[in-house]
Amino acid sequence: MARPEAAQARLDKIVSLIAANMVAEVCSIYVIRPGNNDLELFASEGLKSSAVHKSTLLAGEGLVGFIAHQAEPLSLSDAQAHPAFKYLPETGEEIYSSFLGVPIMRHGVVSGVLVVQNQVKRSYTEEEEEALQTVAMVLAEVIATPDVQSELEAADNGAHLTGSYHITGEGLVDGVALGHVVLHEPRVIVTRFIAEDIEAERGRLDVAIDQLQAQVDQLADRRPGQFSSDFEDVLETVRMFARDRGWLRKLREAVATGLTAEAAVERVQSDTRARMARQSDPYLRERLHDLDDIANRLLRILTGAEEKASRTELPKDSIIVARTMGPAELLDYDPSRLRGLVLEVAGSTSHVAIVARALGVTTVGSARSVSDLAEDGQEIIIDGGSGDVHVRPSQDVQQVYTEKVRLYAKRQAQYAKMRDIPAVTLDGRHIDLSINAGLIVDLPHLEAAGAQGIGLFRTELQFMLARRFPRFGEQKRFYESILEGAGDRPVVFRTLDIGSDKVLPYLTSVKEENPAIGWRAIRMALDRPALLRLQLRALLSAAAGKVLRVMFPMISETSEMVRARELVDLECRFLADRGYELPSEIKIGAMIEVPALVWQLDQLLPHTDFVSIGSNDLMQFMFAADRQHPKLAGRYDVLSPAALRVMDTIRESCERHSTALTLCGEMAGSSLEAMALIALGFRSISMAPTSIGPVKQMLLKLDSVKAGAFLRDHFESEAPSLREPLVGFARQHRIPL
Repeated sequence: MARPEAAQARLDKIVSLIAANMVAEVCSIYVIRPGNNDLELFASEGLKSSAVHKSTLLAGEGLVGFIAHQAEPLSLSDAQAHPAFKYLPETGEEIYSSFLGVPIMRHGVVSGVLVVQNQVKRSYTEEEEEALQTVAMVLAEVIATPDVQSELEAADNGAHLTGSYHITGEGLVDGVALGHVVLHEPRVIVTRFIAEDIEAERGRLDVAIDQLQAQVDQLADRRPGQFSSDFEDVLETVRMFARDRGWLRKLREAVATGLTAEAAVERVQSDTRARMARQSDPYLRERLHDLDDIANRLLRILTGAEEKASRTELPKDSIIVARTMGPAELLDYDPSRLRGLVLEVAGSTSHVAIVARALGVTTVGSARSVSDLAEDGQEIIIDGGSGDVHVRPSQDVQQVYTEKVRLYAKRQAQYAKMRDIPAVTLDGRHIDLSINAGLIVDLPHLEAAGAQGIGLFRTELQFMLARRFPRFGEQKRFYESILEGAGDRPVVFRTLDIGSDKVLPYLTSVKEENPAIGWRAIRMALDRPALLRLQLRALLSAAAGKVLRVMFPMISETSEMVRARELVDLECRFLADRGYELPSEIKIGAMIEVPALVWQLDQLLPHTDFVSIGSNDLMQFMFAADRQHPKLAGRYDVLSPAALRVMDTIRESCERHSTALTLCGEMAGSSLEAMALIALGFRSISMAPTSIGPVKQMLLKLDSVKAGAFLRDHFESEAPSLREPLVGFARQHRIPL
């Protein structure tokens, strides 16, 4: 297969060899076109030659499309009886009954389908299926060769590794970065697939597994400096996966089929990556990513490939490109040389995105195929705001982004100069600007942004990064470090908000049709009071002699708040009876995220010292619209008259009861939305650290009385949003947004 010859001739020879060796009357190779994901018949022995390069199937169409979509083999004795069967008359396949197809996968990405067929109705054996899967692994490397790829790209007028390429992903951390590609993992190319001696390969695999486990033990025992308290448990999780019995069993079974040790790892890893692509559960995706990382480590041991880029000295303008990455791996890199991060598989709630946000590293996720399109040292531009990635950008694109970077840096310098300027509107209203946080590495942002404090500390992030529920001592030390790092600035700790898309590996999760409105947050905590009591005990003891602010999420009715306060009182008595020093003052708050609570404020507020609006959940529940749904993302506006009237109702109730009010959702971090909140009378808002500068710049030019009068004049509008009128007001009064 490796001899130099034309791509088509090579594939034609391959299908002939497979048909002869498997005693099949038909052997066909279907290849996915990169431009439209259609499956094209690229070579065939047995089907009509005129159909080659003429017959195509849409993604998911027919048996071949079904295999490509599922990324799993399919064996049928009567193919035409299968509901997914699609007849292509130009191929002449109507006379064939039995069918065996396997996906052609490289690095977990399906690039085609390999099929054999026979006229007689027969069942293919497991040995035949294994043999075809092994051939498909080799075929994946053939399809990836430049001559085959150039033929694919020429037909689609697409780019290749020497041209510019634009990918639109998901912006995870705002900013613009220009630099050079550093592949997180040098590509491991498997060249030996078939074992000459199965016992010898089994021995090679066992030796490599022992080396892997020793390597991981050393990694887990090493404390990553200032980040140790956050990420120690992440490293323990890596250790656990290196000893996963199910994974090790699959590796040994693959070797037993006649594969080399590295080919066995490649097959199991490819299956794992295919499962990632089909997995909708964010927690399970994270766990599969962890297993993928371990497999890469094992492959490097077996092949003697280079270590990850984090082990080498980085150039000063490095932009890391990776399929995926664990949070601890990102911390291996020298942040002073890191300009950006691009990931193929990562969303805004992934662990690595959380850490990247804390480090302030411009990040783009969901950048499909970027690690296959980019090469080490090539120029790359990423935009964390729009999610755009430009690999090998043209000169014109570089000039546009160079200017954008210059303007971005100029704005950041302006924001830095305003750090110590009081956040006071033109009419003399002081506005408390706080940050949202969840990790120790967030603490430096307090000083850098000139924030008043931490308006929302998401305690669940510590639990999400742990492989087991943190014990009392671990939690206490963590909360002590947060309070110490904040100094005199107030910190509002939100108790565990788990459930929905935030799942803990050590707690049994219940599959729910609508997890966002299911068993989560305070509902779970009150049903399992031992977990909440332990967290409250750790918080109370950590704040000894200091002011402690605790906020309960997802309160839906007053009785839940009463029960939560009772647990705080119970833990206070528990600690006092055992001689612990208690906080000098305890302030208890509730998050207003459930619309039903808006009509219970007169009953709720007497039981609270403060409340905070969680605008993200409140708005999605109010409009019954999933905020992550792409078709609903722009349909409902937080600046609609209905939404603003709800905010105003909450503010009025809090003023009437003299209860402190803040808002800590994403709404606070946008200058226009923040202007509307201040116009309504909000005097405290909490946001991402990077939003402090733009919001402060806006409010310094704002007359809140004039803005309030303007806004209320539009309350009865039938328009779905007041965004345009508010933008017009800002322009008229020269308020920077």
